[in-house]
Amino acid sequence: MLISTTAELQNLCQSLTAQKFITVDSEFVREKSYFPKLCLIQIAWQDGAAIIDPLAPNMDLSCFLEVLQNPDVLKIFHSGRQDIEIFYQLSGKIPHPVFDTQIAAMVCGFGSSVSYGNLVQAVCKVELDKSSRLTDWSKRPLDNKQLEYALKDVTYLVDCYRYLDKYLQEHQRQDWIKEELADLCDEKLYKPDPDNAWLKIKHSIHSPRFLCLLKELAAWRERRAIKHNTPRHTIIRDEMLVNIASVAPQTEQELAKVRNIPADVVRGKLGKEILQTVNRALDMPFSGELKKIEQARQVQIPPSASALVEVLKLLLKIKSEQHQVVAQLIADEQNLRDIACGNHDKTNPALLGWRYDIFGQYALSFRKGNSVIKYDTALKDIVICDVSAEK
Repeated sequence: MLISTTAELQNLCQSLTAQKFITVDSEFVREKSYFPKLCLIQIAWQDGAAIIDPLAPNMDLSCFLEVLQNPDVLKIFHSGRQDIEIFYQLSGKIPHPVFDTQIAAMVCGFGSSVSYGNLVQAVCKVELDKSSRLTDWSKRPLDNKQLEYALKDVTYLVDCYRYLDKYLQEHQRQDWIKEELADLCDEKLYKPDPDNAWLKIKHSIHSPRFLCLLKELAAWRERRAIKHNTPRHTIIRDEMLVNIASVAPQTEQELAKVRNIPADVVRGKLGKEILQTVNRALDMPFSGELKKIEQARQVQIPPSASALVEVLKLLLKIKSEQHQVVAQLIADEQNLRDIACGNHDKTNPALLGWRYDIFGQYALSFRKGNSVIKYDTALKDIVICDVSAEK
């Protein structure tokens, strides 16, 4: 079913409100824009499926956006961050409630970041045809092969959701993914933050003066990209921002001497904006706060704890395999280092809730010297022994 008029969409949305859940996917392009351009919406439910053409003349998506906010209809995505970003940009609201099958798969034995194709193959025993994957979805008309490909991105998702939901209930793991789903629905994830854009740029200079300049230049570029809905790299590339921040040119002549900067940039509107940004940044006090922010991302631990971190990594691997849960979902590198150093025990996610039950309590026991890892020749398996109980 191809929905190409607002009237058809309104009729569809009336029936969708009676569903317990719908699966949702979207096709978009963003190579030439800052924000993704929505080109297609695919939906499936218990006994049907449809494709919505948002590029059809006079198409009004308001009624569908209302369905995405309906608290009685669960919206199911696979790796849904980009889809949710699109709907958030359209409506200013996060779809609610949501379920992500890629997140759920991490606690159901499918490994980290399992692709939709691999999940479908494992659950439905079907190998998807990916020949239309690189389609330009903004071009019309779309042929039947393209539409069939797009529809399969949601039809098989129905069975995948049923399988994962059943597994979660049978193993009492519904709560295991609540934190990750909450993070997925955090509005901060979808709001551009120009003031933090500098943190994504690679560089090897760490002076307060350089960092201040880089921060202001990156924020200027981000705001310009948002305003004109253009990719940031088409304005000026990261390496040029780094070069400008290191040289700190204050005049057009000085800007022209910056390595690799095009002459048309120097003489044009971009050059004027760059110089205004640099001069404004140079008038600011160069505090060490930016350096602290940058250093906070580089976790340092004392040498005495480094060996324990490696043991904890091994323990995490053992426990994640035993419970068929992706290791990164239980604890990340920062969590392990904090445990090794005795930091944040009361707030460390790896030491709370279900993570404590399957990993955290053993990690703390190792830190206290009360546990060992050994190979059991009878069981032909690695086991964890509580040495405090043997004393």
